[in-house]
Amino acid sequence: MSRFAVSAMAGILALGSFAVAQLVRAQSVGFEVALNGKNVGTASYEHVATPEGYRSTSIVHVGMQGLDYSLSKSEQLSPARDFEHVRLNAVVNEDAVTIVGASESGQIVLDVSASGRKTTMRLPAHPGAVFIPDFDPGVLQTLLAIAVERNNRDLWAIIPKKQGSVQPIQLATYQDEQGTLDGHPIVVHHLVANIADTKTDLFSGPDNSLLQAELPQQGFSLVRTGFLLKPPKRAPAPPAQ
Repeated sequence: MSRFAVSAMAGILALGSFAVAQLVRAQSVGFEVALNGKNVGTASYEHVATPEGYRSTSIVHVGMQGLDYSLSKSEQLSPARDFEHVRLNAVVNEDAVTIVGASESGQIVLDVSASGRKTTMRLPAHPGAVFIPDFDPGVLQTLLAIAVERNNRDLWAIIPKKQGSVQPIQLATYQDEQGTLDGHPIVVHHLVANIADTKTDLFSGPDNSLLQAELPQQGFSLVRTGFLLKPPKRAPAPPAQ
């Protein structure tokens, strides 16, 4: 599989201590995938509140020299937004990847099919854990919601890479910045997530909605359609811990 394949995307984490938008009805949001500021693809997610909890779907397409990547993911969360079930289909440079996962008896069981091989991962289950594929804005929005509800504590990343792992998420909050959304001024919250020594910068609005993410893959970012960070820039590296 390509190094851009379904991975830790250990950076993916978004968080803050501000109010979270309630998922009382469908939310469909589009993003551009950029490499060093140049558009190389699109991504979108939809969150829907259901009687059973929350349903999240994501679609991603990236096309560039050396990487042809597509992803379709559907996920079911409990009313507390705990992980319950996921199905992911991806194609990375013509190599198909399928992951079906569920929470079972205190474990997270992931059945993975990739490169003609099938494996099963059994990982410890944690409340506040999120399943993290590459270039997925939906998981970042889910993390924003979970982080607020859990006061930015006890957050975990389910990483379907190699033998699989569940890693803790450490968060840092930075000074607010400014931007525009659909031409209107907006206050922008800036956070940094650290998973397995990999950092991701996240930018969100006053309602805790994801606006931009600087991804672990060098030079890649997700930018919400209609959003502009002012001044435009790649987020600085967080200070050494």
